[in-house]
Amino acid sequence: MLDKFGIYYLIVCLVGIVCAIICPYLYPLRNKPDTYLVPGKAAPDTLPEGYKNSTEYGMDLALKRVAQHKGIGEFFASGAKNACSMWFGVLPTVMAVGTVALILANHTPIFAWLGLPFKPLLELLGVPEAGAVASTMIVGFTDMLTPAILIAECASDMARFIVAVVSVTQVLYLSEVGGLILGSKLPLNIWELFVIFLERTIISLLIVCPIAHLMF
Repeated sequence: MLDKFGIYYLIVCLVGIVCAIICPYLYPLRNKPDTYLVPGKAAPDTLPEGYKNSTEYGMDLALKRVAQHKGIGEFFASGAKNACSMWFGVLPTVMAVGTVALILANHTPIFAWLGLPFKPLLELLGVPEAGAVASTMIVGFTDMLTPAILIAECASDMARFIVAVVSVTQVLYLSEVGGLILGSKLPLNIWELFVIFLERTIISLLIVCPIAHLMF
């Protein structure tokens, strides 16, 4: 389906924007305080005194940032530190979660069971191979690529297209973004992360399925 990559990309962007607009108004994000994580680090909502416009203020901030630069050596040292943090801190989690997800998906019916609640919705939306598509919905919480692998043998182009879009717009994979969020200081636990994941999944389906009917 390479000939549809352009429209696929646009749909992913559209769904991502809609999810970003709607999800903050739903539980659990609506209950989170609208404050900056680090006290005193928030950018002011109004222009500070002594500046004529935002351009002047932005230029001053940029110059102050440049003044903190400690040379090319410090730049590469910081980059190497971040790279090592990614290699040794994130990649093992990605590999472990992804491997376990593939084993469970290919050798157990657990994700097929967990995806059953999505089957009536998918049938209502007229998605072909609703059972196969439903089995990929929850597995996306573990890893982004696993749903695409599981649906690859499906005969329906529409079903594969829908899974391809939803698996990207779900975003909160434990093997990547989700793991980083849980390991950060952001006030979200795994249950709240899962709820947001479900919300994004449903919103994505409600948008992409009607569009897919127009395409296939």
